[in-house]
Amino acid sequence: MKLYYSPGACSLSPHIVLREAGFDVTLEKVNLRTKETETGANYAAINPKGYVPALQLDGGELLTEGPAIVQYVADLVPEKKLAPPSGTLARARLQEWLTFIGTELHKSFSPLFNPAASDDMREAARANLARRFPIVATALDAKPYLLGDEFSVADAYLFTVLGWAGLVNVDLSPWPSLGAFAERIKARPAVQAALKAEGLLK
Repeated sequence: MKLYYSPGACSLSPHIVLREAGFDVTLEKVNLRTKETETGANYAAINPKGYVPALQLDGGELLTEGPAIVQYVADLVPEKKLAPPSGTLARARLQEWLTFIGTELHKSFSPLFNPAASDDMREAARANLARRFPIVATALDAKPYLLGDEFSVADAYLFTVLGWAGLVNVDLSPWPSLGAFAERIKARPAVQAALKAEGLLK
């Protein structure tokens, strides 16, 4: 399998999950401005959506969208318990968290990275994050991971998104459990390996 990624972007989530799953994945970095990969390929021709992540499967198919990729990978190795079994309430809880992270946290960060965003848009994004972080913090006050006592693919996604806070001056200190969670996830060997491979950790 080949993962198309950009360092520190939302593609870090499936990158972590692939390593947690034990797959020997090929990485290909994408310049999101020029839409060119590090091998000189036209990324827009590979993935018409134009953004990362994209996972090229061994059979040649391309799978996009982080939440879909991480669940697909988790289901390939059920013994790793990266996601609850399909059809269970626990799996629906996982999808609930993946959706919340994607729509309420991930997308709220987007204006803070957009140089064309107005001050009002940025302020609204920060206010929205401040309303959403307590929901996650409350969950992590009671348990080490989003689903309980075991790491899941939702934790990889949350870790990735929380990692953007320092880049855009979003203060997480009002919610200590978020910082503690990020440090706990960062200490995992697979996470360390992914961060190093993307040049985010020396």
